[in-house]
Amino acid sequence: MLEPRTTRSETLGATSAGLLIVLFSLVLLWHDPLLFWNDDYELSILPVFADIARSWNEGHLPLLSPFSWVCGNLAGEYQYGTFSIFINAAVVLIWKFPLSFPQQAAALSITHLFVLAAGAFLLARGRRLNIPLSIFVALVATLNGWIICWGAIDWFGALAAFAWLPWCWWALEKSLRFSEQKTLNAQHPTPNVQLLHSELSVERCTLSVGRFLRGALWPAPFVYLVVTGGFPYTVVMLALLIAWLSIKSLVQMKRFMSILPMLGGVALGFGLAAPAWLALFDYVHGSGRAATSSSAHWQWIVPISALPGFILPCWTVNWADFSTRMMPHRATELSCGLVAPIALLAGLFNRGRAFVRHTKWQLLLLFVVLLFAMLPSAGVFRWSFRWLPFFHLILGLCAAEALREDRQSRGLIALLVVGITAITMSILHTAGDYAFPLTWILLALAAIWALSEFSFRDSKLNAWTPALISSAAFLAMYLCISPNCGVPKYNLSQDLTRPAPLDPQRLYLSIYPPAEHTYRTTKKPEPVGQIVRPGSTSMWAGLRFINGYSPILAAGVAREFNFAIHGEIDSDFGEYLLRDQSGVLDELGVDGIVVAQEVHVDPEQPGWHLVFQNDEGRVFHREGAPLARVRSSSWIDSRPDQEFAAAKISRISESRNRVEADVDVDVDVSSGDKPALLKFSRPFFRGYVARFGGKKLTVDSYRNLFPVVEVPAGSHGQLILAYRPWWLIYGGGLSILCAVIFLLGVIAAARNKLNAPA
Repeated sequence: MLEPRTTRSETLGATSAGLLIVLFSLVLLWHDPLLFWNDDYELSILPVFADIARSWNEGHLPLLSPFSWVCGNLAGEYQYGTFSIFINAAVVLIWKFPLSFPQQAAALSITHLFVLAAGAFLLARGRRLNIPLSIFVALVATLNGWIICWGAIDWFGALAAFAWLPWCWWALEKSLRFSEQKTLNAQHPTPNVQLLHSELSVERCTLSVGRFLRGALWPAPFVYLVVTGGFPYTVVMLALLIAWLSIKSLVQMKRFMSILPMLGGVALGFGLAAPAWLALFDYVHGSGRAATSSSAHWQWIVPISALPGFILPCWTVNWADFSTRMMPHRATELSCGLVAPIALLAGLFNRGRAFVRHTKWQLLLLFVVLLFAMLPSAGVFRWSFRWLPFFHLILGLCAAEALREDRQSRGLIALLVVGITAITMSILHTAGDYAFPLTWILLALAAIWALSEFSFRDSKLNAWTPALISSAAFLAMYLCISPNCGVPKYNLSQDLTRPAPLDPQRLYLSIYPPAEHTYRTTKKPEPVGQIVRPGSTSMWAGLRFINGYSPILAAGVAREFNFAIHGEIDSDFGEYLLRDQSGVLDELGVDGIVVAQEVHVDPEQPGWHLVFQNDEGRVFHREGAPLARVRSSSWIDSRPDQEFAAAKISRISESRNRVEADVDVDVDVSSGDKPALLKFSRPFFRGYVARFGGKKLTVDSYRNLFPVVEVPAGSHGQLILAYRPWWLIYGGGLSILCAVIFLLGVIAAARNKLNAPA
């Protein structure tokens, strides 16, 4: 008998599922207060979000950051969710509280884990699963090894985008149900519907439009949230999901009209998110990511020998790591709470063809996604194991279907499978370092499961057994095995919010060895980073650095200076710059240099002097006051045969996305009608426009490093340099248009629903 379903009850259920995940996360946080404080979260995610919060407080859209050149284009980096309303709202709200760095990271991740659990619950309820099984699906989707060990504690963008995928799936299926019901009514009309056909055609047409609108509007906001979440892999998952749902509906309904509302909603959602994906397309073109090494596509592929890790996460075999080395790696990413794979195996064993026939579409999708996780990646994508969270979500749904229909000795099957896997692990010597006590705990849980099925066969409490066993299995795994999968942790202190001993008015180049090898806590347990500011950590204190964390490496300086993803410059090139007499640092406007103590070279150009040093590094400043952000140049080496007039620059006003300055170009006999050349000390990105006295000027660049603008001879007035890329103009226009269409559609759908006959 189906449970009564109302909006209130579903909302309460989804909230309860999310709160269970919050409680689980707080238990893990109590066990390890630094659980969510790892690697990318430290060097990239949190300092950038601090800058985004600062930008909103200043009243500016966080498109650019003045505090990093390598990671200067926050919108183009994509992973920071610049155009996601939800991410920006969460960041602004969390940064209102006096939290430490690890607490801010925990708050961000737990918020999105709540969203993910609530969406998975609603997706399961949309399949007519009861509340205990829907809670079970939420647990598997949210607490699986990949989401916790990678998304929640390291790659936040993966969690932020995937958190909305179950919501999107739920909305897409809801859209299909609207259109499929309409199709079924048209194919098998009742006498009353036939009467409406002949006498009330106009009203029937209105109802059809209303049903189409209701079907099209549901997916749009969730597609928008997935696309703007900041993880391209999740967008590909969404594309696969849309294709799968479309094929499934076309095969079952045999009418193309059945998928039109869903596709309309998808198009509307992508339109709402247009600035995000257009910025990514523009930013990736010609970037370091576009030239990804072919070896990267063979890294982090799920090996077939690791598949027993779905049963025992301590199962340890060789995986290809970030350096394409085959290294022993435990299968924590495959952990799904013991119950899900056992339930699927039990369904296949006990019901065989009947179960396959009932769930064939989901099983096909499950197989395809697992295959993708085991094959090399392609193009700008890398690390195929990133498909695993989607696999876990589908696995949870398939297992719930098996648990709904099959009640035969699942606990005994669990005990048998865990026992066989444990024996095999012992024979093949794949136990790794964490087999004890985790294996015995999972065996005990399987025994408890079997005993509960025997003792409470007819009890309603038995319906909660899968969720309870899964929770206990997840808790045992995360308490026995560290969720950190070998990525570095750094001891970055709260003092990084203070600029001292550096000068916020200067532009620094920091030369330090790879952070993941030099500054990780296993090498340096004491606080680090106050001097060298690795990655994007300069953003915490509002310090202007060339360095920055960027997986895409699109800035010209990133490619020109051989920067690595984690923000360190190539060591040989760094030493070359310290010895260089060509003045390239002068051209950039660099008037501060930080050199780590591990680097044994100091600046050799005249005019630099040591202002501070400690055990971490040395700080050098150029003599005199900090260089101006806008400067006039009579000659530049990229145009060696051309001379320029001098210009007086005053009243410089600089914000994130805009620079204003009064310019007075000298005219004398020696310079004639030569224009002045202005250099702007900020990273160059395609999309800058300049206006002077109401006229548009051409914006060029110095070797793609910083913007330069020619001002006509004898000119006087205000020059405005603004960042207005094409993708922001056209993408923003498309997004606003789609938002208007969405709002009008909501109003029209509401009116049609109110006017529809009972």
